[in-house]
Amino acid sequence: MKPSAALALVIITLALLQTPAAATDSIVVRRTTDFLLSGDGQSNQWGLTQWQVLPQRRNTQYKKETKFKMLYSATGIYFLFSNEDEILTATRQKDFDSLWVEDVNEVFLWPDTTETIYFEYEISPLNYELPILVPNIRGNHLGWRPWIYEENRKTRHATAVVGGKKKSGSKIREWLSEFFIPFELLAPLHNRVPQPGTIWKANLYRVDYDHKEPAVWAWQPTEGSFHQFQQFGKLVFE
Repeated sequence: MKPSAALALVIITLALLQTPAAATDSIVVRRTTDFLLSGDGQSNQWGLTQWQVLPQRRNTQYKKETKFKMLYSATGIYFLFSNEDEILTATRQKDFDSLWVEDVNEVFLWPDTTETIYFEYEISPLNYELPILVPNIRGNHLGWRPWIYEENRKTRHATAVVGGKKKSGSKIREWLSEFFIPFELLAPLHNRVPQPGTIWKANLYRVDYDHKEPAVWAWQPTEGSFHQFQQFGKLVFE
């Protein structure tokens, strides 16, 4: 028996939600209720949005698929990264460390473009984090750690590894990161609590150290530094 037109539409819609979309300079961020994080993206809420491809920009002879999802709620913004990998390179064992020198996912959020100040978040496969506010003044972009970092100003984050152990040097197939950034943590930035139609500038990155020359992924391409905020794309909140 052939499926009805309605059933066929449901099947096509579900398939599209699971198919990585082509990279663009603008992404619509869909609304959700708040939910718990497991590190592997198994929450039902992630079915509300589709995967976006994170293009590999450097050392492309070693191809690995990287993709991401985003959602937002009344209290903050959610991210999920899926990182195809071969070897886990992560030895850092504390938060606020130099996580960018090893395997890492990074997000830069710039809610108020009238000021050259934005928020940077990094997470390692071992679930250590680096949340900082970055005042980029004529190319000088040293970040500042949160002063009050607790309760409704604190992030939530988790990671998972597929095909191996969560330890440095382990052979794996994939690692995932899942994290929540509360809007309160973005204070004192203006425009930090989006409403339907609000637009932020942003960029997303991945760095992988399987080989001598690190591989780099970026939603919007930059040259030389991830801090080229003029190149950031747009997040349009639904």
